[in-house]
Amino acid sequence: MGREKNPEVDRETIIKRLKRIEGQIRGLQKMVSGERECESIVTQLAAVRSAIDSVGALVLNNYIKLCAPRGRVTDPDVYEAMVRVVGVWGRVRLGE
Repeated sequence: MGREKNPEVDRETIIKRLKRIEGQIRGLQKMVSGERECESIVTQLAAVRSAIDSVGALVLNNYIKLCAPRGRVTDPDVYEAMVRVVGVWGRVRLGE
């Protein structure tokens, strides 16, 4: 029989990944300030986007695991909240 993960371990993993992303962002700021070539900057931006997508997937996965096994998804309010969260994460913005 499988053991459930301790939520604190999952939280620690997410925090570690967010700190790593924070470091990547600081590196990007230095690259822009140092007038590095655009290709390198875009490559690093893609790496940050991938890291954020990965953390987002972890958070969504945890959220769904917390609600679904308990049968709470049948609760209309919980279901609507899950739909909103997935919808928010799925939105894509092209420029500003």
